[in-house]
Amino acid sequence: MDTPAPESLDANLSLEDNGIGAFSEDGGKRYFNREISWLGFNERVIEEAENSAHPLLERLRFLSISGNNLDEFYMVRFAGLVGQYRQKIEERSADGLTPTQQLEAIAIRADALIEHQQQVWSALSKSLAKQDIFVSAVAELSDSSKTWLRQHFLDQIFPVLTPQALDPAHPFPFIPNKGLSLVFDLVRQSDKLGIRELVMIPSGLPRFIRLPGESATYVSVETTIQEFSDILFPGYSVISSGLFRVIRDSDIEVEEEAEDLVRYFRSAIKRRRRGDVIRLEMGPKLAEPVVAMLRENLLHDGATESRINGLVGVGDLDILVDEDRPDLKFTPYSPRFPERIRDHGGDCFAAIRDKDILVHHPYESFEVVIEFLRQAAVDPDVVAIKQTLYRAGKQSAIIRALIDAAEAGKSVTAIVELKARFDEEQNLLWASALERAGVQVVYGFIEWKTHAKISMVVRKEQEGYRTYCHFGTGNYHPVTAKIYTDLSFFTADPRAARDAAQLFNYITGYVEPKELELISMSPRNMRKDLMGLIDQEIANVRAGQPGMVWAKMNSLVDPALIEKLYQASNAGVEIDLVVRGICCLRPDVPGLSDHIRVKSVVGRFLEHSRIWAFGNGKELPNDGAQLYISSADWMPRNLDRRVEYMLPITNKTVHDQILDQVMVANLIDDEQSWELNADGSYTRVEPSDKPFNLHRYFMTNPSLSGRGKALKKSNAVPRLSLRRRKKKA
Repeated sequence: MDTPAPESLDANLSLEDNGIGAFSEDGGKRYFNREISWLGFNERVIEEAENSAHPLLERLRFLSISGNNLDEFYMVRFAGLVGQYRQKIEERSADGLTPTQQLEAIAIRADALIEHQQQVWSALSKSLAKQDIFVSAVAELSDSSKTWLRQHFLDQIFPVLTPQALDPAHPFPFIPNKGLSLVFDLVRQSDKLGIRELVMIPSGLPRFIRLPGESATYVSVETTIQEFSDILFPGYSVISSGLFRVIRDSDIEVEEEAEDLVRYFRSAIKRRRRGDVIRLEMGPKLAEPVVAMLRENLLHDGATESRINGLVGVGDLDILVDEDRPDLKFTPYSPRFPERIRDHGGDCFAAIRDKDILVHHPYESFEVVIEFLRQAAVDPDVVAIKQTLYRAGKQSAIIRALIDAAEAGKSVTAIVELKARFDEEQNLLWASALERAGVQVVYGFIEWKTHAKISMVVRKEQEGYRTYCHFGTGNYHPVTAKIYTDLSFFTADPRAARDAAQLFNYITGYVEPKELELISMSPRNMRKDLMGLIDQEIANVRAGQPGMVWAKMNSLVDPALIEKLYQASNAGVEIDLVVRGICCLRPDVPGLSDHIRVKSVVGRFLEHSRIWAFGNGKELPNDGAQLYISSADWMPRNLDRRVEYMLPITNKTVHDQILDQVMVANLIDDEQSWELNADGSYTRVEPSDKPFNLHRYFMTNPSLSGRGKALKKSNAVPRLSLRRRKKKA
């Protein structure tokens, strides 16, 4: 059956004016708006801050994450729409909205989200107080605490503050991105002369000050400055004071005519710091004349503002999460080092040569990836290392290993992606350090990002040269590897090695790959291959065979792929999608997506792995489904403007580990899952009589790399089954 025309759909599917947005007659019935869908994900993060199943400080962490997420949304996505609005671009999104309509819809939804954040903070602060963690007003402190705080202000805060008069003789100053500032309206006591002063709070000052004592009492830096304004402004009386904060456009657009990418980015990073203000957040005590002044000096066409009746800058609450209260945090988890490597005396190459290895982060340590490169750096038989680097963190053992390898005389090539958003400056520093050590650093394409996560090591052995490859679904970042769920696949398969070599040559020398044996890559052929795999499921159903698609990813946005999934659904293909964040596909719509179910998992760890399975005409997926891991999401940028890979998993043991364990666990989880409804809302899945938490399952069971034989033992690892999955009512 062909995909029905939009006119055949139920007219009642248009979403109401509830902040989700007024969708057009056509696109809005087929797709959710990308930006509104992202705000929906951040709402699910806030909901975890209200989840009483989490320890109290972990709930506070979720609230802080939601604040930082929202800041980045405004700095990039909202700023992009403002730019289109200012340039009078009327191009509609896939769901049919102009930039102006999207900005209006975002304003409604974001304001509700911000109000929700304040409600959650109010509730959490009360719960924290019951646990002897207080965020207090200065007036609530004891006399001894006030005395200490006053001295602290004199010693630690006062020296770094620089009040600036705001009058015709002093132009309004530049306010840094996400910087907190106070405005004071003062009267000189001697002659009653009025003056307005701006005090920018340096970013180096902690947002919250912890007072001495057994109980954890914190005071915000802004209320401390306001309390001791007599020190800052001697001889003046304070008429009013209030806090504000700005968010600036922080995206970097790469110009195709850039002659030197490194020099361009060094300049662009400096320009970004002075990007246009696209959002103004104001505290509740700012006087109206001050508000008018801020609007005049900071807001331009398309920018937005918000009066926040509570805490400005919710993301700063992460400071409180660092409080030493293990009883209010998740039980510490120490990832296991893969048994397969230990069985070979720690020799990564011997273990990989013996058999392909799957490592499941963060349940199994990312240290194995670092050790793979460390061993390569010191192994006299290793002749070459090639490595992609998208995000590597500030203190990266990966970088150290590559430097050591180059200094040991090995041929080392590093593809450093300068366009990794908000990591551009760090990546420039790493690139310089690598080049100084003799690493051949390549920056890839000007118009595309290199997002593939691949490492290859060429080693001289008795039979000749052998190449060992690592394919990851996540970044080579040791910090995020502790909180993101990702897969690492190690193999010495010559086919994978030849494909990886072609991919590297494509990036370093623009040498077009020919006859790839295993992998598909974007922007070359991944889109076509994905479409072909879904078409095959459609053909299977039409031939009387089962048809099935299981896919796990971070975001589903690409309209062409969504349309192909709709076509598959109408043909009778059963489709289960685990999409953590943005999902523009509408599930469960009669005549459009009857056979498509979408869920999102939000919990202790951030689901990040990309796994795609296609039934291949089999009754049960584990009977022979085609299975892939990838670095890509199903978004236009990943398929058309990034270098990505997708790799088929042909090793039977690894295939079963990923499909029967990781994928099934995501599908049957009912403690951290939300189901997407046809109207764009999400419903938290009700736990069954025997609730299943996929994160807890992998934390408490043997590691994937030891499950090949263990799965066959009746008393070993619990077998997972989709029969446990609770059907939607």
